Amino acid sequence: MRLRILHTTTYRYEPPATSVIQILRMTPGSHDGQYVAEWQIDVSTDTKLDTHEDAFGNVTHVLSCGPVGDIQITAEGLIETHDTGGVLRGTDERFPAGMFLRSTDLTSVNPAMMAVARQLRSEAESDTLGFLHALMTQIGDHMTFDEDPTHSGTSAAEAFTLKRGVCQDYAHIFIACARAGGVPARFVSGHFLRADGLSHQDAGHAWAEAFVPDLGWVGFDPANSICATDAHVRVAIGLDYLGAAPVRGTRYGGGTETLTVAVKVEQAGRGGPSQSQSQRQS
Repeated sequence: MRLRILHTTTYRYEPPATSVIQILRMTPGSHDGQYVAEWQIDVSTDTKLDTHEDAFGNVTHVLSCGPVGDIQITAEGLIETHDTGGVLRGTDERFPAGMFLRSTDLTSVNPAMMAVARQLRSEAESDTLGFLHALMTQIGDHMTFDEDPTHSGTSAAEAFTLKRGVCQDYAHIFIACARAGGVPARFVSGHFLRADGLSHQDAGHAWAEAFVPDLGWVGFDPANSICATDAHVRVAIGLDYLGAAPVRGTRYGGGTETLTVAVKVEQAGRGGPSQSQSQRQS
């Protein structure tokens, strides 16, 4: 499938900020099932974008400018995807999977989450893939999608207690419980072609990847109760949202900051998104 993506982030500062430094993780990479045919990043203000790779291999751009009253960052391009049944292959893995057992402030479990993880793990016995699918189903049953009660700093435990949240919260809960069950898991930021045909979105998408022995990393999208398909475009990974956020930085001076995000994901060719789920352990 060919997906056309337009991701626009706008910051406004009143009064203008003296200096702004932002780290952008908005550029996807190519791997099995995902090929970056076209991609570019434009910034409205006069600045230089320094390109790097972070510790996880994410492509990053560092933006530094000021004084400035508003900044518009636009990332757009064309991605070709193929359904791999959620199984990730062809990526540059810089760390052993066990490193992603490490908990963070955003992915710590509370007693209720620990109980869920232990029960599902016990029922699945040695079937890691079965445990992860059961966990995804459990989260879908427990949570209600709601944009109002949570924000980027909401932890998995807080969202689990609220029983409400957005895709980031679903991913954090999945990651926290998977790790509690002894399975390495990590956060993924990216984009998603919605099955309902809605191309304009208020934000990017988030899901998780978990490591399954003899299979490798597998993408799980608990907000949609599916594994990653050719409707998903993978951009960055991290231990949690903070390590994979599309834009993250700081400013000096200025008063009120207003952030606006607009995302458009649409199919550039014929055929609808495939959401087949077939994972086989060798």
